[in-house]
Amino acid sequence: MSEQIERVQHLFLTAATILLVLIGVSCKGQDYGILQPTPEDLCKCLPIEPDIVDYRHLAKHVAIRNTTIQDVTVEIILSWSQDPFIPPDAPRTGRELEVFHVANAFLQNASVNAADCDVVMEISHSADKNASRVIVETPVDGEYCSARQNIQAQLKQHGFRLDSQHGGELPRAFPVDVVGMPFEDFEHNRGTGQVGTLWELHPAIVNLHP
Repeated sequence: MSEQIERVQHLFLTAATILLVLIGVSCKGQDYGILQPTPEDLCKCLPIEPDIVDYRHLAKHVAIRNTTIQDVTVEIILSWSQDPFIPPDAPRTGRELEVFHVANAFLQNASVNAADCDVVMEISHSADKNASRVIVETPVDGEYCSARQNIQAQLKQHGFRLDSQHGGELPRAFPVDVVGMPFEDFEHNRGTGQVGTLWELHPAIVNLHP
């Protein structure tokens, strides 16, 4: 009898654990803080998904290259042609090996994606909330810790809380500049309905204008 009880308890705990993970996966990035030991510390975020399930993981998690930085606008990024299919293990090629600077953009949305712990932001060419947007991401990798803390602190000064439990649409758009490397993602549930391209700047560093 005791063995049967232990077996039932084990099955119950297993089912409860699976349910908790599924609930987390079904939520938006800012709701995953329940799974984080220190949700307010962006440098200690723990991804809930293994690297192997992350699309083009090795291509995304790189250092920003020390090379000539080219100026670009959100509008130009939105006009870049998109490939119909890129293998999930494809390395960076072509434009993805270059570094770009968006001098004038507006930050519209910011949150933490708990699947990989990247800080995910959406920028547009104008402050209009209906303007088309481009996703920019600052990875969880240690070399970007200060960049993550910096954007968190800058947003806090404007009354917006960004951590593993808080984030989303900003009440108003904030002017920013961005430095990063282009990355072509694939079509899936990514960002808000205003995101207008599969192209991202990832990795990227975002700074609010003074």
